[in-house]
Amino acid sequence: MSANDHEEAHTGPIKNPKQVLIASVLAFVLPVFIIIGLVYYVTSAPKPIAGAVDAQKSVAERIQKVGSVEIRDANRPLKSGEDVFKAQCAACHATGAAGAPKLADAAAWGPRIKTGLEKLVASALKGKGAMAPQGGGDFSDVEIARGAVYMANAAGAKFTEPKPAATVTAEAK
Repeated sequence: MSANDHEEAHTGPIKNPKQVLIASVLAFVLPVFIIIGLVYYVTSAPKPIAGAVDAQKSVAERIQKVGSVEIRDANRPLKSGEDVFKAQCAACHATGAAGAPKLADAAAWGPRIKTGLEKLVASALKGKGAMAPQGGGDFSDVEIARGAVYMANAAGAKFTEPKPAATVTAEAK
């Protein structure tokens, strides 16, 4: 064996600069064009419209404003404490869920009643323990206070039901 035989055995398929250029194009440019073609193929397929009949409704939902303003009737009659209890408070206070004192349970309500009506109402509006804040919801602060008075009075307290703010200011004059 000669020295030439040994060198020829280790040579690759690329023998000149033209072949290097062709191999570079095939290795780098061709995959890019293949990826572009696949992306075009996937994105150009027709998309079914969910509920074609409700197309206008779906467009309106997508372009609606981010926030909204709700104007409530300030002159509506206030809900009673019992109505507020049934609608807002009964879910926890009727069953004692999450440690909530049950309605008419004098032993559980006793320490809370001793703190006074203002503390009870503040706890109801701002939240306490597992109870979420009730202020700013479906009921006004006066209505939430009426619900707290209803529950406390059912357990033996003698609190008077709060009146609307406009009535209180008119009576004070």
